Amino acid sequence: MRVLGVDPGLTRCGLGVVDGGTGRQVTCVAVDVVRTPAEDELSRRLLQISDAVEEWLETYRPEAIAVERVFSQHNVRTAMGTAQAGGVVALGAARRGLPVVFHTPSEIKAAVTGSGRADKEQVTGMVTRLLKLESRPKPADAADALALAICHLWREPMRGRLAEAEARAAALAKAHKAKLAAAAKERGAQRAGTPHTRRETRR
Repeated sequence: MRVLGVDPGLTRCGLGVVDGGTGRQVTCVAVDVVRTPAEDELSRRLLQISDAVEEWLETYRPEAIAVERVFSQHNVRTAMGTAQAGGVVALGAARRGLPVVFHTPSEIKAAVTGSGRADKEQVTGMVTRLLKLESRPKPADAADALALAICHLWREPMRGRLAEAEARAAALAKAHKAKLAAAAKERGAQRAGTPHTRRETRR
């Protein structure tokens, strides 16, 4: 499976494509960072990101898109810009009918390093090691994009199995509830018919 990981941002938007093989084998296909000038208008910056993402989708043909979920930050303006960039990416994927999954920073760190509290240096180091890269991807946005793709490749199959298990459990519970309701209704009908039967016997 091929996944495009996106670390959204207006100033720097990390893009990383990773192929997943058998087991937990992963291979880096491409990685880069899209930069937009801070002095440009917001609409123009988002258009540049959109154009870059479209080019990557066309060139690398990923089967899924993994985007970092935005949480509240100290700088509200930065958080809004990050969310807007992520929305542009999701829109581009939707136009091609590609699934988009948002992963939290702690999920990404835990998947790659084993700890949800790992720092950026640890994430970059593990990404370099897992993908057998000759050098550490820079800046951190590039490493984060690759980490997102790896996280998706390793977590999504398990998440899918859990969803299927929950759906089966819900279906069984619904069927069981329906059987109980039917049994209760049948007992109620039997009790309602008992006095009538006795009156007929007395006659």
